[in-house]
Amino acid sequence: MMGPSHALSGAAVWLAGSWALDQFADYHQSPLALAVGTAVCAGGALFPDLDLSGKVTRNQGGATVARTFGVVSLFFAEVMEKISLGVYYMTKLSKDPKRNNGHRTLTHTIPFTVLVGWGTTALCAAYGKWAVIGILFFMIGLALRGLFDRWAERAGWVIVTLVSLAAAWFTWANLPGGRGYPMIGVAMGVGCFVHILGDMITRAGVPILWPIPIKRRMWTMIGLPNSIALRTGSKAEVVVLRAALTVVALLAAAGLVARPVLQKFDIEI
Repeated sequence: MMGPSHALSGAAVWLAGSWALDQFADYHQSPLALAVGTAVCAGGALFPDLDLSGKVTRNQGGATVARTFGVVSLFFAEVMEKISLGVYYMTKLSKDPKRNNGHRTLTHTIPFTVLVGWGTTALCAAYGKWAVIGILFFMIGLALRGLFDRWAERAGWVIVTLVSLAAAWFTWANLPGGRGYPMIGVAMGVGCFVHILGDMITRAGVPILWPIPIKRRMWTMIGLPNSIALRTGSKAEVVVLRAALTVVALLAAAGLVARPVLQKFDIEI
């Protein structure tokens, strides 16, 4: 799927999940916590495509995540792509095909998703709000690039970087201290997993079962049959899927806002 679809799916899943927790588990979040979780999950839903590099010296190409912070993020995408390709060749079996890039390999696996979620949680637990500001800076930048792609394209990476820094600093200043913020790690992990599911409904598929070998292949691509798979950039994705995700996100957000509003006016829910 394209970057905006991934980001929107992350936001929709987080809002819908938050609404479900609010309704059925009596788990309430502050507006700031909800906004942070949504932004991190939307950004996390773009993060696995850091393995799709572009032209660093020309500041061109790459996935949405690679273009977010200009040549800096393009460089990191180049590094991640080479690492992913290296892991592919170190673990490939006899039936795995030759590859010339690492896209849709390591970063599109369950172990990577778990590692990202655990690593984010560990950083927040160890360094508290100082880790949070760095994570939020990066994730808010990805969320802006994904959810507001046309604006971000016009504004350029410098403006996106400044807005991300301002939003991260505001959030840091208003978050309570002395906490580990485990929900940020959860949001990162959920976002990465949502990305994998999104790519599974396309024709190329993802190696979601790695590192389980199947018929002398370590990197078996799992996806829908071509006859029903989603074609990247098609009207089914850009119009139908995004419209459905937008409706889910708006309904979930409305449901989350409804409870405190009704309680404010002493209306039973």
